Amino acid sequence: MPTSRRDDPNEFLITERITKLPNIASVLKEEIARIARKEQRSETQRLKKASAQYRSEIAALKRRAAALEQLLSRLHKRVVTETASPAVADPSGRVRFSAKGLCAQRRRLGLSASDLGTLLGVSAQSIYNWEAGSTRPREPQVRAIAALRGLGKRAVRARLEELGEQGAPAGAP
Repeated sequence: MPTSRRDDPNEFLITERITKLPNIASVLKEEIARIARKEQRSETQRLKKASAQYRSEIAALKRRAAALEQLLSRLHKRVVTETASPAVADPSGRVRFSAKGLCAQRRRLGLSASDLGTLLGVSAQSIYNWEAGSTRPREPQVRAIAALRGLGKRAVRARLEELGEQGAPAGAP
């Protein structure tokens, strides 16, 4: 029989079990940390989704603002050109001529130099010379150019067809 407690074999097993038993405080601490990480992850996921949604909404708003600014710019240019059109005529009743303006008008109407010459009663070479700025049209042609400013593409095409029918020989199909 053992004489002291140290010699007792059961005592060794009991102390070994106690040391092997998990510490309740550390287990509880680890579990709380795990649950906190899980909650934190779910909260950050919601925030990430909301942030992504806000970013896409901001991008859409930026695109819309850019489109509206572009539309405003176009409308402003249109208002400026419409208010500038009556100012084309001088107080003396004369109409101003610009080679650059003639070129832009011809492009806007989609006309060749030959077609524009037909409308104005001049040659295509005259149109090229006017656009180059090497010559200036006479007063009747300047007035005819000014009259074309108010016409659209369809009206100009109809007038060209009308002039083409008048200039065609009687025997032509």
